[in-house]
Amino acid sequence: MAKRDYYDVLGINRDASDEEIKKAYRKLAMKFHPDRNPDNPKAEDQFKEAKQAYEILSDAGKRTAYDQYGHAGVDSSAAAGAGAGFGNFADAFGDIFGDIFGGGRQRSQVYRGADLRYNLEIALEEAARGTETKIRIPAMEECETCHGSGAKPGTQPTTCTTCGGHGQVRMQQGFFSIQQTCPKCHGSGKIVQSPCATCHGAGRIKRHKTLSVKIPSGVDEGDRIRLSGEGEAGVNGGPSGDLYVVIHLKPHAVFQRDHNDLHCEMPISYSTAALGGEIEIPTLDGYAKIKVPAETQTGKVFRLRGKGIKGVRSSATGDLLCHVVIETPINLTPRQRELLAELEAINVKDTGRHNPRAKSWMDKVKEFFEG
Repeated sequence: MAKRDYYDVLGINRDASDEEIKKAYRKLAMKFHPDRNPDNPKAEDQFKEAKQAYEILSDAGKRTAYDQYGHAGVDSSAAAGAGAGFGNFADAFGDIFGDIFGGGRQRSQVYRGADLRYNLEIALEEAARGTETKIRIPAMEECETCHGSGAKPGTQPTTCTTCGGHGQVRMQQGFFSIQQTCPKCHGSGKIVQSPCATCHGAGRIKRHKTLSVKIPSGVDEGDRIRLSGEGEAGVNGGPSGDLYVVIHLKPHAVFQRDHNDLHCEMPISYSTAALGGEIEIPTLDGYAKIKVPAETQTGKVFRLRGKGIKGVRSSATGDLLCHVVIETPINLTPRQRELLAELEAINVKDTGRHNPRAKSWMDKVKEFFEG
C-alpha cells in the first residue's frame, strides 16, 4: 500500500513552521491515541502514521531529504523511528504535561507562605465595645542578611544542573512524560554553594514579631480577624500567608453571652420576693433598677431591652435577661427563727392559699403512690 504524503497526513502546508508541525501532530495524536480509542482498530494505524510523519518533518535533516527524494530518501529513518517507541510523542506533548503536572518548563516552584492562627482571649467588655491590643507571634520571615536567597552575602545561588533551573525534571513512563520536583534543588531551581550564616541557606528565619490588632465592637466567640500578609514568608519569592486571630471570650463574673443577648442571675431575698421591692442590677452601661412585684417566684425572667450587645453584623442591640433566684436566708438569729416558725404555722393552716405550687406537687405525689 502506497504511503501518504507526510504533509497531507498532518494536514499542513509544505512550508509549515516547526511549531505548526508540532501543533498538528499533537492534535492528531490526541485524537487517534489507542488508549482513547479502544473500540476503533483503525485508530492505532492512524496514530502510527501521524507519529511517523512527525518523526520525519520535525527533524531538519530528515525533512530536507524527504522534500528532495520523498519516501525513498527517509525510509530507513522512518523505520528506525517506528521501532524506537514513542520518544517524540512525549516531546511534542511536553507543554501539555508541564501544565498538568505543575509549573511548566520555565518556572521553578514558588510557594505561598503558610497561614497562621493565633488564639486571643479578651474580656466581655472588650468584645462589646471593641479594643486594640498587641500580640507577639513566632513566624518564618525572609532572612535580612541574604534577602531570601539563602546565599552568603557577595555570592549568588547557581542554577541547578539537574533540572536546568526549572525546579522540575521530566521522567519518561511508557507513552507519557511525567514532570516531578527536582530531587537535587527541591523545586527551587537553584543550588546554594555558600550558605548564608544567618539562615543556613534556607532563606528564611524564625522570629517573633509584635502586631497591633484592632478588635471591632460586637465580636463573639470563634470570630476570626484576618491580618493579610502577616503569616509565614513565601518560598522562592512567593507571597506571604495570612494571620487569623481567633477570638475567645474570658468567663465573666456576672454575665453569660448568648449571641447578642446577655444573661445573669438575680438573687433576691425571701422577703423581697414575697413583698416586692426595687433592686439595682449591673449592665455593661452601669446600674439599672428593676421593680420586683410581690409574690415573685424563682425562675422569673426580667428582660431589659437594648442592654445586651450589638454584634459585628447586627443592626440591633440584644437584651439583658435577668433570671430570679430566691435566696434562702442563712445564719438566722433567734428572732428570725421565731418569726419564720410563726409564718410557717400560718402557711400550714392554709397551704393551698399560701403555697399553691407546693400543694399541687404534694397532691400529684399522693396520687402517684395511691394510684
